[in-house]
Amino acid sequence: MTSDRRREARRVFMEVADLPAEEQAAALADACAGDDALRAEVDALLPLVYDQLRRAAELRLAGERDGHTLSATAMVHEAYLKLVGPRKV
Repeated sequence: MTSDRRREARRVFMEVADLPAEEQAAALADACAGDDALRAEVDALLPLVYDQLRRAAELRLAGERDGHTLSATAMVHEAYLKLVGPRKV
């Protein structure tokens, strides 16, 4: 994949990520306009974002009091699901 193509995938990803969750799936489909290779590149960014969110959540929760019930996994799953929108899992 060329650097121009990677930049395009990142642009699409960031454009879609800034939208409300309920609009993201349709906007991603429109932005990729049937370009399966672009869609695959954008989809490949999602696991990278998940890993970064997980690390950030772990660092944030490290300072919480003992016995709190919020987990890094729960925080990240909610954020991740908002990013990827509704999908069959």
